[in-house]
Amino acid sequence: MAEEEAKKAEPEPSPEAPPAVEEPVETPKDVAEEKAVIPLPPTEEKAEECKALAVVEKEPEAAEEKKPEGSINRDAVLARVATEKRLSLIKAWEESEKSKAENKAQMKVSAIAAWENSKKASLEAELKKIEEQLEKKKAKYIETMKNRVALIHKAAEEKRAIIEAKRGEDLLKAEEIAAKYRATGTAPKKLLGCF
Repeated sequence: MAEEEAKKAEPEPSPEAPPAVEEPVETPKDVAEEKAVIPLPPTEEKAEECKALAVVEKEPEAAEEKKPEGSINRDAVLARVATEKRLSLIKAWEESEKSKAENKAQMKVSAIAAWENSKKASLEAELKKIEEQLEKKKAKYIETMKNRVALIHKAAEEKRAIIEAKRGEDLLKAEEIAAKYRATGTAPKKLLGCF
């Protein structure tokens, strides 16, 4: 594969263009430029891509000379395709991570909503249970109070009846005593309790 890359890096002799002179592959300056251009740690393939990127930087000079399309342009296109591929992979990874984060957040939000709904339902059920108990207690207290009122009314009626009976007895007694006084012709000793 390195040989193929080396063949691609060498310009193909064309009848119209003079043969290109091979330039040194790497110089310390190029290495510094490569590090500035590609921040990823180079592997074998990545190192070869870095070389291709170094060629890409030198390609604009070749484009200014208006050489016919050859292996240099092909290397530039391959480097551009590799860069676009890497960028598209990075973009796909980024979208995948964003989608994972979104799904995770959505799952947590739905879990919280389910938890909230279950807690609300249990509290509402408890509230209804308490309301039913209170209604039962209220009905019981109302019944108790009605019974008490009935007992009080009954006791009052009994007391009224006793008083009415006593009044009737007192009236009969007074009539009997008055009849006795009339029959004997004597006057009562106590007159209205005033004297």
